[in-house]
Amino acid sequence: MWRLHHFPLCPFSRKLRILMGEKGVAFELQRENPWEGNEDFLALNPAGRTPVLHDPDKRIVLCDSQAMCEFFEETVERVPMINGTAVQRAEIRRLTALFDENFFFDVTAPLLHERMKKRIVLRQPPDSRALREAMKMAHGHLDYIDWLIDNRPWLAGSTMSLADLAAAAQISVADYLGGIDWKGHEQTRGWYSVFKSRPSFRPLLTERMEVVQPPAHYAEIDV
Repeated sequence: MWRLHHFPLCPFSRKLRILMGEKGVAFELQRENPWEGNEDFLALNPAGRTPVLHDPDKRIVLCDSQAMCEFFEETVERVPMINGTAVQRAEIRRLTALFDENFFFDVTAPLLHERMKKRIVLRQPPDSRALREAMKMAHGHLDYIDWLIDNRPWLAGSTMSLADLAAAAQISVADYLGGIDWKGHEQTRGWYSVFKSRPSFRPLLTERMEVVQPPAHYAEIDV
């Protein structure tokens, strides 16, 4: 069985967990706190970033969430997440990169730094100005998701794809950290509620950090 080295609020770990859940790939979780510099974990991935997949029996180690998602697309036929024509597959990859890169650096990463790392690792108060800027950027990203949902059944086209998984993973972390204001984003909220009800996603909503707790609405399906 795969051993997935993850961090609960790592959006890339979450993206991979959702995909493996949708495809029915069995795995066991191994928590890693990136700031601890675990030597055994660094031996698997010298970059020190989650997620990492390890199959000790087969001596396989996979790193980078996108590479791992592509690996399962190539090896597990069930529930394809990068499908359709070449143009459609390109659109899925474009949007996946948008959420993995732009949303992460604009919204998720600042929230993680201010509301998680500063509290747990640095023992510092958050910068309210940085939090306001991250929430402002979140509005812009949600506006774009609203537009996508107004024009497509799913973010990249007619079926659920890796783009939806990537977006849901980023939003879930930002929402846990109180960085999402859902007012005025009914389209995105409805789409996200569908994800929150999926069996592959529900385990994420039950996990909690030791000292950083989510807002009351976080695990509620209809909010």
